[in-house]
Amino acid sequence: AIGGPGEGATAVVLALGLGLSVLAAVGQIDGNLRRAISGNLPDVAPSYFFVDIQKDQMPGYTARLEGDPAVSRIESAPMLRGVITQINGRPARDVAGDHWVVRGDRGVTYAAQPGEDTRITAGEWWAQDYSGDPQISFAAEEAEEIGLELGDTLSVNILGRDITGTITSFREVDFSTAGIGFVLTMNPAALSGAPHSFISTVYAEPEAEAAILRDLASEYPNITAIRVRDAIDRVAAVLAGLASAISFGALATLATGFMVLIGAAAAGTGARSYEAALLKTMGASRRAIATSFVLRAALLGLFAGAVALLAGITGGWAVSHFVMETDFAVVWPNALLIIAGGVLATVLAGLGFALKALNARPADMLRAQE
Repeated sequence: AIGGPGEGATAVVLALGLGLSVLAAVGQIDGNLRRAISGNLPDVAPSYFFVDIQKDQMPGYTARLEGDPAVSRIESAPMLRGVITQINGRPARDVAGDHWVVRGDRGVTYAAQPGEDTRITAGEWWAQDYSGDPQISFAAEEAEEIGLELGDTLSVNILGRDITGTITSFREVDFSTAGIGFVLTMNPAALSGAPHSFISTVYAEPEAEAAILRDLASEYPNITAIRVRDAIDRVAAVLAGLASAISFGALATLATGFMVLIGAAAAGTGARSYEAALLKTMGASRRAIATSFVLRAALLGLFAGAVALLAGITGGWAVSHFVMETDFAVVWPNALLIIAGGVLATVLAGLGFALKALNARPADMLRAQE
C-alpha cells in the first residue's frame, strides 16, 4: 500500500530524506573529526613545543629533560626560515603555482642522518660526513603535488642568501602528529654555518608538565613554550562550533522537509478516511486500523531514514577522505539517531491526520464517495 497511488511516498522520501541526508552527513563528519582530534592526536602529540632554543642552551636543556623519569621522549632539530625562490632555475610560483610550500617562508632544517621514524620513499640520504654541494630531502606528498622529481634543483633564500641544492631523496612527513615535521631538509654543511636556533618537542606525563615548564622558564627565559594540548583543545572547539553552525542549516532544511511531509499527510486524509470507513464496515476495530496507519508511517519513515543514512555516510566519507584527509569510520549512534528521527517524524505526522480519519462515521464517508 505504501507505493500505491495517493500515498505520497515519493514526496515524503524526498522531503524528509533531503533534510535527514544533510544531518546524517554532518553527524558523520563531526563525529570523525572529533575522533581524530580528541581521540587519536592526544595519544601521540607532545606535551610541549619549545622554540627559540639557542645552540649553547641545548646541552643544559637536554640534561634537564633526560634526567626526568616522567619524560618519555625528546625530539630536537635546528630551525631556520627560508623562502623557496626557484625550482630548476625558474621562479617557484611559475612551477608550483599557489601551492602552500612556496607561499611565504617555510621551516628549514639540516640533519646528518635521517631520524629513527623517517621513511625514505625514493632516492638516498647523504653520507654522515658529506660536505659537497648542498643536497635536499623533500617531503614526498608535497613533492608529488608540485611535480618535483629526483635531481631537480631548489633555490632557498635564507637570511638573504640563496642556497641552491639538488633533491636527492623524498621522505614521508606526517604533520598530523603535532610533532616536528619539515618539508625541506638539507645536509649539515649547507646550513650549519648560518645563525639559527633549535626547536624541540617533549613527551611527558601530564603531572610533570608544570614542573618542566617552571624549570625551563626560570633557567632559559628566552625559550617560548607552546602547550600542544591547549592548541588541540582550541582547534576542537572551533570545529565543534563549525559543525554546530552546519547542523543549524541542516535543521532548517529538515524543517522545510517536515512541512512538506505534513502537507503530504494532509493531502492523504481523504484516502485515509475512506479506507478507515471500509475497514470499519468490514468489522475492523479502531485499534487495528490505527495500528495499520502507524505501521505504514513507520515503514515509510524507516525507508526515508535508511536512504538518507546511505547518502549521509557516503557524503561523510567523501568529505573525510578527499577534503579533510582523515580516516573514516561510521559513527553508529548518530546513524541510528537519523533513522529513529525519520520514523518518529512520519509517525507523528501520520497520526496527527489519522485521528480525523478514525473518528469519521463510515456511513457519511461512504455516502460522500457515492
